[in-house]
Amino acid sequence: MPRRARLDAPGVLHHVIVRGLERRKIFRDDQDREDFLERLGTLLIEMGLRCYAWALLPNHFHLLLRTGDRPLADFMRRLLTGYAVRFNLRNDRSGHLFQNRYRSILCQEEPYFLELVRYIHLNPLRAGVVANLKELETYPFCGHGVIVGTHRNDWQAVKEILERFGVSPAKARERYRDFVAKGVDQGKRPELVGGGLVRSLGGWQAVKTLRGAGQKLCGDERILGDAEFVEQVLKSAEERIGRRSRLEALGFTFERLAGRVAELFSMPVEEVLRKGRYPRTVLARSVLCFWANRELGMSTVDLGRRLDLAQPTVSQSIARGEKIVKEKGLAILPP
Repeated sequence: MPRRARLDAPGVLHHVIVRGLERRKIFRDDQDREDFLERLGTLLIEMGLRCYAWALLPNHFHLLLRTGDRPLADFMRRLLTGYAVRFNLRNDRSGHLFQNRYRSILCQEEPYFLELVRYIHLNPLRAGVVANLKELETYPFCGHGVIVGTHRNDWQAVKEILERFGVSPAKARERYRDFVAKGVDQGKRPELVGGGLVRSLGGWQAVKTLRGAGQKLCGDERILGDAEFVEQVLKSAEERIGRRSRLEALGFTFERLAGRVAELFSMPVEEVLRKGRYPRTVLARSVLCFWANRELGMSTVDLGRRLDLAQPTVSQSIARGEKIVKEKGLAILPP
């Protein structure tokens, strides 16, 4: 069965879970962990994502992210590829480090935001990396210590969590600690990380309640939320797919798209596609990369091959192209 497409949209929450290949260690020492966090923080700021919760375990990690204008896939590709290259060099190894496909779960804001913050930050305790909540507060490789104030970083979004517990920072931290402590006895929460229909509806009790009331059930393993939220997300995804199908039906291949960009910039298509950093070519090629990626669904790998560009350059071109399209009000289809 083919893998289902990832779901994404600007401003939504994602619970991201990444595991090592064959569950092997992806962090062998503190230097590995510090390298990863430095890269994570840099990319969060550079690409405009917000991170509310995170935890590093020996063979996997969790992130709770809110996307900005840049796709989650672009962020994760740069994070994982960059870290894997560094890890392999430091540890004198080669080959894949992570499982082929990370898990990203698009999450409904309420009632799951704080539940996910707590679940993710209790992972080191559940895994036996720390012995108790006191040790968890001083564990430097989990976002819990940043929220309670024992550690600091410049990229974790703490204010949006604490303001849900009170106006006074000290009181808010006290209430947050109590909230996390109440989650210790809950153990593993499969409804938050797996289970398709069960997870999408908030657990087995919710499923039984809805079935008893004769309500329609709707679930998707890529989404954490109630039935209405699941349906809204899937409808939005269908609309994006529908727009892509319409372009394909109108014959918008990569070559046709390159021709449209050439028309908009009043230049030969060969100039759009040629290699080099000529100012006008860079602008046009950036728009081409943005539309090919977002509207036709071409990957950065495919675009790199087509345009003879490195993947990081393609990602930069996509970001630049998005800005140009917005500023100039450009459209793929002629009016």
